[in-house]
Amino acid sequence: MDNSVYQNPLVARYASAEMSENFSDKKRFTLWRKLWIALAESEKELGLNISQEQIDEMKKYACEINFEQAEKFEKEMRHDVMAHVHAFGTQAVSAMPIIHLGATSCFVDCNSELIILNDALSIIKVKLLNVINNLKKFALRYKDLPTLGFTHLQPAQLTTVGKRATLWLQDLIIDYNNLVFMQTSFKLRGVKGTTGTQASFMELFKGSEEKVKELEKRVVKKLGYDKVFAVTGQTYPRKFDYNVLSVLSQIAQSAYKFSNDLRILQSMKELEEPFEKMQVGSSAMAYKRNPMRCERMGALARFVISLPVNSAITAGTQWFERTLDDSANRRIVNAQAFLALDGILNLYMNVTENIVVYDKVIATHIKAELPFMATENIIMECVKAGGNRQELHEKIRVLSIEAGKNVKELGKENNLIELIKADKLFAPVYGKLDKMLDASEFIGRAPSQVVEFIQNEVDPVLKENSILLGQKSNLKI
Repeated sequence: MDNSVYQNPLVARYASAEMSENFSDKKRFTLWRKLWIALAESEKELGLNISQEQIDEMKKYACEINFEQAEKFEKEMRHDVMAHVHAFGTQAVSAMPIIHLGATSCFVDCNSELIILNDALSIIKVKLLNVINNLKKFALRYKDLPTLGFTHLQPAQLTTVGKRATLWLQDLIIDYNNLVFMQTSFKLRGVKGTTGTQASFMELFKGSEEKVKELEKRVVKKLGYDKVFAVTGQTYPRKFDYNVLSVLSQIAQSAYKFSNDLRILQSMKELEEPFEKMQVGSSAMAYKRNPMRCERMGALARFVISLPVNSAITAGTQWFERTLDDSANRRIVNAQAFLALDGILNLYMNVTENIVVYDKVIATHIKAELPFMATENIIMECVKAGGNRQELHEKIRVLSIEAGKNVKELGKENNLIELIKADKLFAPVYGKLDKMLDASEFIGRAPSQVVEFIQNEVDPVLKENSILLGQKSNLKI
């Protein structure tokens, strides 16, 4: 690493080697050569004057990119595709006359970009599934553990730790389904010519529309695809980039929500992200255990969430068949969206592998709030025993205010139950209060919901992708 120049932190610190390599120049330009080979092979098969020797020589150098030669040509030509045509031609000399025959730059640029994006979605899919699997295990383990629910960030009726995890899970299942739809509907640009009319190929094949259509089918099949955009200008529709980045944004939104929830729970000392033996929480405050992983997830998530609007602007400013002001922009946006999301999922995997749960702290927090939540049940039981509902409600209101003052103004424990026990109006429930204050009586169907949700919506996804499970996180920093 050259420490005297800026290094992209997405590559240096956050993204996996796998994702970085997917967007590397080596992969991109190797795909260009594979596209040129597929084009030449298909053109030969359909009768053009291309020899097997020319194709064999192209295949010989398919993966041996002469980068220095290409860079030299680009400085002279100011055109990256033509630079690589000529660089390839200095190696596959006999094939030089037929490399890129009939094609426009976007034949290699657009088709290779689409393949790279699809491969990147596959990397994301694996990591997303492993996060889902981690959260499934966590949800089942803690499906019965009561915890305070929160609405408006204020204590509300109880839920369970596992049930809350299903909310994180459900977000990811929605994201997974969107990702799968994106991949199953994936298309290449195909072989469309300069402005998408296939005119150059009509010229090569002497006006035979059938041969031109067959050429496109054969080329994309050689690349492992069977779908192409029915019509294009010079490029594939730039709205497609927006669709892809929107899927990434949705995953980032889910991760952001999880990271924020866990950060709040860690501040309450209920849950905690992993903290390693030699990890330093603060350079000044040695006792601190800052949630650095979740904070980093949030930071990267904000970046990913912001990117689809960039692609939307690009799609909206494509003049007629195309403009080139998208090129430099897309080189940055598409790659960095995936690199950042890859970093987010690396963190998400790491955190969900080892979430720490402090059940005694959770129980203490429940104890402080549960008396207030039990008041309605107490009123109902007293009414059943012959009490006056309105009188009971007023008394509970007065005692609750007194207990609230004890907590907020005096800093003492919630003494509402003691106040109730001291009032003869509530005598009918004296022998039932312990049962009525059992936290498990306030969680409704939460445990059953966890089991049902996982069986019905999570397990089928994991079963279908079982071969992709078992990946562990590998954080650089």
